[in-house]
Amino acid sequence: MSSLLSEYSARVAALGKELGIPPRHAETRHLTLQREAVELASIGPDDLGRDCRLAPSAAKAWLAMRQRAHTSDIQLIPLSGFRSVERQAEIIRGKLALGESIEEILTSIAVPGYSEHHTGCAIDVGSSDVLSLVEAFADTKSYAWLARHAGDFGFRLSFPRNNPYGFIYEPWHWCWHE
Repeated sequence: MSSLLSEYSARVAALGKELGIPPRHAETRHLTLQREAVELASIGPDDLGRDCRLAPSAAKAWLAMRQRAHTSDIQLIPLSGFRSVERQAEIIRGKLALGESIEEILTSIAVPGYSEHHTGCAIDVGSSDVLSLVEAFADTKSYAWLARHAGDFGFRLSFPRNNPYGFIYEPWHWCWHE
């Protein structure tokens, strides 16, 4: 194992311990350690006006897909792209501070180090009808368009109903694969 990978694994393990994540959680849920993207490209603002970034190849595919959707009068709004391991831990800390249990949190948030968002290839998508990460996104024209066309651009729905990873159904979460 390279020293960088060893350092990364140690950092991920320390965050897991700090957050109270069961030691074998990733293994039990069949999660794969995800490397953080080194190079990122802007795809424009997210729903809150922040710069949303993806790995360059994923960004190119996203921009092409969004343009094609636009020609069909479909709006695809980026809600979240690249997310660092530290940002993932911040999200979990925030939910813990609100009184959510770690078990509940880990049904919708990946353990730091195991989120596809770390790779810069995952994007959470909304539409003008649904601008939040809720299952109702599956009832929008934007989702129907993605279900039919996202594969043409290399994107796949990561967490369908009853997925093997134990995550809730996330119709908004799409990941680009080469």
